[in-house]
Amino acid sequence: MFLVPAAQGWTLISPGAESGAWRVRGFPNLDEAAQALNASDDFVLALPVSAILAQRIRLPNVEGTELREMVRIQIEKALPFSTDEVTSDFEIIDQVNGECVISAVAVQNQRLAEIAAPLLNRDVIPSAVTVYAAQRLATHAGKGRVLFIYPEVGALISAISENGKLSFARSVEGGTAARLEVELPQLALSAELQGIDASFQTVLLDEKCFELREEVERALATRTDLVGIETPPAPTGLNLLPQAWRELAFLQLIYLQIRKRQLDAAIARDNPRTAFVRAAANNWKILSPAIDPHFYPIEILLRLFESLPSADVRITAYDQSARQLSVEGESSSATLAYQFADKVKKNPGLQNFVFDMQAPHILQNDHAQFRLEGKPR
Repeated sequence: MFLVPAAQGWTLISPGAESGAWRVRGFPNLDEAAQALNASDDFVLALPVSAILAQRIRLPNVEGTELREMVRIQIEKALPFSTDEVTSDFEIIDQVNGECVISAVAVQNQRLAEIAAPLLNRDVIPSAVTVYAAQRLATHAGKGRVLFIYPEVGALISAISENGKLSFARSVEGGTAARLEVELPQLALSAELQGIDASFQTVLLDEKCFELREEVERALATRTDLVGIETPPAPTGLNLLPQAWRELAFLQLIYLQIRKRQLDAAIARDNPRTAFVRAAANNWKILSPAIDPHFYPIEILLRLFESLPSADVRITAYDQSARQLSVEGESSSATLAYQFADKVKKNPGLQNFVFDMQAPHILQNDHAQFRLEGKPR
């Protein structure tokens, strides 16, 4: 499952009932979204751009822990607080000419805790924390340089992708009401200052912003493609799950496994008794026509006669078995036959049955012959 920010509120994307189908549910806030999850759910929390710091870094082409340490140092230089207060991760955009271009993302732990408070208060911990912009770009923009414009939590986001990795993102001032012919050239200039070629090979626009399409195409002189919500979003290499949350999730997993074993043992221990109860309940159900007054033929006939809408409706035959009953009759019109069937279905003394009546047979004298069948619930 994926919990992602929407244009307004949050969206939960989860597997549907049918294979390959996905269910998309919108919530006005994270509090209500949290109520749709429980502690055992495996889901990814995606953060809005407003919650993170995204930075494009160019470093010497090194590997492993050395590269990670160099990225950490660069992030530390860019942040106004210590690295102990943040969780960061990165993806490699490209490696060329002895250099490594990095997409680095960081989130302040306190800010993350504030956003996720409705989840944490319910002991619902995500298996991973990523950035929705990165997910969207990984889904729709796997190659080349792509600009993606979409609404997110009341803002209009412009995110740039290089080879499917988030390399630049910001909120367009003024949101959907912004003057894009001014904002987008400024965005391109900011991207150039970051070392990003702003001659975008593809421009994507969320379908919710369809009314901006002509304005975007005019400002960038580039064809714009519309995209919808991802079902599901593509995975990314970014995981901003704090270490403390990882430890808590691990302890929670151990507890759930222990609890599952305890419940399995209790079920196995009680199975003989529950099997006896189920068998007894089934036997009573089989015997109910013989011992329950509601199934007595005389009682049922009384309720049927109570349901006759007028003297112009007569019961001509009645048959009852353990599995069903049938009533045949004749009325002076088809309308009266339907009225009788309706009153039978609503009779409080006949609620142990489900009744059904086929279309009445109309006789030459306009009378209607009907057959009403009932089966125990």
